[in-house]
Amino acid sequence: MGFLARSASAAEWKTVAKAVSTLVEEATFEASAEGISFRAMDPSHVALIDLFWPNSAFERYECDKQFRFTVRVAEFSKLLGRADAKDSVEVSSSDEGRLTIKFSNSYTREFTINLVESTAQPTPLPKITFNAKLLMTSSTFQQILSDISVVSDHITIEASKDKVSFAGRSEQGSASATLDRRSPEVLELTLNEPSKATYSIDYLLNITKAAASNQPMTLEYSTKMPLKLEFKLGEQGGKIGFYLAPRVEEK
Repeated sequence: MGFLARSASAAEWKTVAKAVSTLVEEATFEASAEGISFRAMDPSHVALIDLFWPNSAFERYECDKQFRFTVRVAEFSKLLGRADAKDSVEVSSSDEGRLTIKFSNSYTREFTINLVESTAQPTPLPKITFNAKLLMTSSTFQQILSDISVVSDHITIEASKDKVSFAGRSEQGSASATLDRRSPEVLELTLNEPSKATYSIDYLLNITKAAASNQPMTLEYSTKMPLKLEFKLGEQGGKIGFYLAPRVEEK
C-alpha cells in the first residue's frame, strides 16, 4: 500500500474540501510519514491556504514514501458528500493515477477517482511579523463579518490596548462591532503595537464558513499587512491557516 488514511468520520475530510474549494479548483495534497499537507494561493494571489493534518489524527495512517495527489476539488467534494455522519472514511492509493475512497458503516461503499496532473508550483509562506493577535470564538467572527457585509464589501480591523473594533462603510451606510478585552468572546488579546488594516469580507466569510468549528480561532495581523487566520482541524493537532493580503486602496 503506497498511501492510506482512515478517519472515524467524514466531518474533517469535508471541512478540508470546503476550505480548499474557497481558493482553488484543483488541489495538490502532499502525504508523508508525518501526515497530509496542502498549500496554495488563489489565482489572483490575494489569499493563501496552508493546511496540515498529522498522522496522529487518523485511526490508521500509512505512507511508505512521499506521495502527491492532485484532485479536482468539486469532484472530491461531491464524493465526500456521499458519506453519512456515522461512516468511517478511508482514502488510499496504491496506483499514482487513482485515488480510492471507502465509506464504511454497516456496509462498505467504494469509489475511485482519476487523479489529474499537477501544475502546482511550491508556495512559500509569507514572512510576516504580526503585531496584534486575537484568540476568539469563530462563530462570533462569522457573525461580525455577516453583519458588516450587509453594507460593505470590506472590513477594517483596528486593535488597541483594550479592544478590537471591526467596521465597514459604503454609499449605503456603515456598520461596526467592538469586542472589549473582557468580552467572553475574547479569549486572548496580545498587542505589540496598535494595528489597523482593511481586508475583503468575501474571502474572510468564505473561509470562515468553510473552516470554522466550535473551537476558537486565531486572528493575527499588523497595520497594512496581510492577515492570518488559523482554525483547528479536529482535536489532534490538525490546523488550517489562511493568509489574506490587505486592500491597497486603504486610506
